[in-house]
Amino acid sequence: MKKLCLLVCTLITLSMNAQESAPYTVDVTGEGIVNVVPDQVTITVSVENTGRNAAEVKQDNDATVTEVLRFLKQQNVDAKDIQTKYIRLYKNYEYNSKTYNFVANNSIAIKLRDLSSYETIMNGLLTTGINRIDGISFEASNRKQLEQEARMKAVQNAKTKAEQYASVLDQSIGKAISISEFGTSSPQPPMYKRTMAMDAMSNSGQETMAPGELEIVVKIQISFLLY
Repeated sequence: MKKLCLLVCTLITLSMNAQESAPYTVDVTGEGIVNVVPDQVTITVSVENTGRNAAEVKQDNDATVTEVLRFLKQQNVDAKDIQTKYIRLYKNYEYNSKTYNFVANNSIAIKLRDLSSYETIMNGLLTTGINRIDGISFEASNRKQLEQEARMKAVQNAKTKAEQYASVLDQSIGKAISISEFGTSSPQPPMYKRTMAMDAMSNSGQETMAPGELEIVVKIQISFLLY
């Protein structure tokens, strides 16, 4: 019985010592934001053909895609910046005519590393036979560097918050004991779809693209010792 009591007392003492030695911390989130004008754009275009014969529909689709790739090569777009997103061929039922036809789709993403070539490329693509432009997305070539800058801002933001909390309590913060990153994001300027009805405007020499700014955001959480 005495041994049992001694064991219980020992465990209680160890538990109290552990609680007393546990560090006090202040946990804060930080956000770092960097704005940049994008210098690259990716255009996603699609070629769609329909018909009664699957082989003919596929051949027509392939012929247009070949023209697209030939045009891009003539414009010195690097092969690594041209990527097929998907190829589809399926049978579709027309409810009005009660008949079936075949639909072939081919989607291609084209990255332009020089925004000044956008209008020329876009207008030229329309002459190749494409019938849909699914959208554009912007990017910055120095994104990695900008993310590092945003991280430093996020850490400083978190540290400032922790210092503010501690000062109100007449305390101070110590070293950081843990850091977690929630990831980075860069909300895109609105993408848009373009139809063949826009040809007249683009061929008139008007500018049809506004890159705006990208906002690169990094969010983190840091635990600081509190004294």
